[in-house]
Amino acid sequence: MKTSFKFSAFFFFSIFLIFQIFSFQIRIVNSQGSTDSCSSNLKLKGELLFDTTSFHCLSVWDQQGYILRYMRTDTNVWSYVLSAPNTNAYIAMGFSKNGKMVGSTAVVGWVSNEGTATMKKYFLGGQSPNEVLPDEGNLQLVNFTSSVIAEDSRIYMAFQLNTEMPSNRLIYSVGQTGMLPSAADFRLTEHQDRISTSLNYNSGQSEKSTPYANLRRSHGLLNMFGWAIFMPIGVMVARYLRQYDPIWFYSHTTIQSLGFILGFVGVISGLVLNNRLQNNVNRHKGIGIFILVLGCLQVIALLARPEKSSKVRKYWNWYHYTTGRVLIMLATVNVFYGIHLGDAGSSWKAGFAVVLVILFITAAIFEIRMWKRK
Repeated sequence: MKTSFKFSAFFFFSIFLIFQIFSFQIRIVNSQGSTDSCSSNLKLKGELLFDTTSFHCLSVWDQQGYILRYMRTDTNVWSYVLSAPNTNAYIAMGFSKNGKMVGSTAVVGWVSNEGTATMKKYFLGGQSPNEVLPDEGNLQLVNFTSSVIAEDSRIYMAFQLNTEMPSNRLIYSVGQTGMLPSAADFRLTEHQDRISTSLNYNSGQSEKSTPYANLRRSHGLLNMFGWAIFMPIGVMVARYLRQYDPIWFYSHTTIQSLGFILGFVGVISGLVLNNRLQNNVNRHKGIGIFILVLGCLQVIALLARPEKSSKVRKYWNWYHYTTGRVLIMLATVNVFYGIHLGDAGSSWKAGFAVVLVILFITAAIFEIRMWKRK
């Protein structure tokens, strides 16, 4: 009965963590409530230096509440107003040739705690802060038309570019809260989050650009099936089908081996993806590597499995059960976290949640049947 209680508690704790993640994401979305909207003209107490009445307006980053207004206002002049929640962090809009940050030039704006508004352009020559150079880059800003305004919990960054046709590969980013560039060197810290998009200037349609989409999808599916679906199925086979000896053992070993192989390839593909994208996903990456370590320990434990008559067999069993359940719990949480980081959408979350519910109901039915037999 103690083992049954531990098993049930594990699943309830996993479900609790999953719902906590959902609640956290909902709080994030709600906290980014916007007072700006494309349904009405932009009216600010602090006046912009050019009229935006006839501008195109579109939401370019729903997750962060970014709204862009733009228009070609002269022969070689394009005007922009980027609006975003004021989180005591910088906001940035980058113009890229290929959708990547390195090699692009960004316009960055922020408002200090003292109310001082600042806007500068940066050339993103590399990944380190030393390679992000202020007042450099190939953007030609029109003089005396730039402004940054903080109003109604939002920040508005307005500027004009002197160019015949600006790049349509636009990158938006948000800085880390409370880490604004200082007036000493205006060094830009690493962003908290970013998104790469493609803008059709004629139609006013903005699409999210997803580099390495196939690799992203493969990474997610491999880890989802390997660690968070096959592993729990293997655990249930070992727990509820022991009366079919030795079929249960070979089935358990086969399923767990398949899960480990898929998960191993999934983690490796994630490392490759992170190396190519250079995203700040250290927490997700760290949990994934720890899960892989736990999986390797399970393989080693299988190879070093003592005989049933051995005195240390019960300690081996305790180690094997505990490590496996911790692995599944972390994998479940990390899959949801990865879906959130990749902005894969509600369909991925819902699909994975449905599979978990099915597994949970199946385990509950087998658990009840096992209790009745006892």
